[in-house]
Amino acid sequence: MESAVSTGAEGAAGGAADDDGPAARLYWAVADCWTIVLRGLTHYVRQPSNIAWQLGFPIVSVLLFGYVFGSAMSVPGGGDYREFLMPGMFGMTMAMGFMNTAYAVVHESVKGVTDRFRSMPMAPSAVVTGRGVGDLIAASLDLLVLGVTALAIGWRSGGGLLATLAAFGLFLLLRFALIWVGVLLGLLVPNEEAAGSLFAVAFPFAMISSAFVAPSLMPGWLGTLAAWNPVSSTVTAARELFGNPAAVGDTWIEQNALLMSVVWPIVITAVFLPLAVRRYGRLSR
Repeated sequence: MESAVSTGAEGAAGGAADDDGPAARLYWAVADCWTIVLRGLTHYVRQPSNIAWQLGFPIVSVLLFGYVFGSAMSVPGGGDYREFLMPGMFGMTMAMGFMNTAYAVVHESVKGVTDRFRSMPMAPSAVVTGRGVGDLIAASLDLLVLGVTALAIGWRSGGGLLATLAAFGLFLLLRFALIWVGVLLGLLVPNEEAAGSLFAVAFPFAMISSAFVAPSLMPGWLGTLAAWNPVSSTVTAARELFGNPAAVGDTWIEQNALLMSVVWPIVITAVFLPLAVRRYGRLSR
């Protein structure tokens, strides 16, 4: 697959020599990006243990919270806790995915793969955008498997086909935004051990939200943090679209969850995507 990257990059150099206009640069940026995507998906398919690890935690969490703790959990305003839980599990899986992105980026940096890419005549943005697109495709597969698991334990969406697809689209939008956070962190941390410690950041980010418990049931200051967590906006909006119990509080951020589930990812992407591309461009050759 590395040879495919080399071939694509060499072709890009030849094309750029013939035409340095905006159309040519855009074409080769997309072509190089797609080459990186194919490379990443090939590695993803050839490492099933990583897939099992990424899905193992949320599936175990579904069983733990749904069956072990579920009988002791309550939903403000009433409703079945498992129906309340599943959108939270979808959101948590998408939120914690940026840790996998960061680990993959730092792994390639340590192994010298990133330096090899930088030495090639390829679009400077291709490595970063290729990572983003590839991770989004992988996240879609993760979400599909988790959705099948949810159906198996009895969860159902009562919001109709379009509303259901829109809810899953919001989860992927959040994942897309957080990819750039993962890419930037992966370019900043020095080694794989440091990347592993990012779990200490990802876990509270996903947990201090409305994924498992309504913010109104938390202490005042913690409930405020949870309500303003981007994960909470996405999860609450998805619950409303799914027709599941949403336990919406009376704060502005909770009342406008659908709006903020779109605004938060746009803001995160606008901040972290340029920073990730700039950081990649400043790496030493």
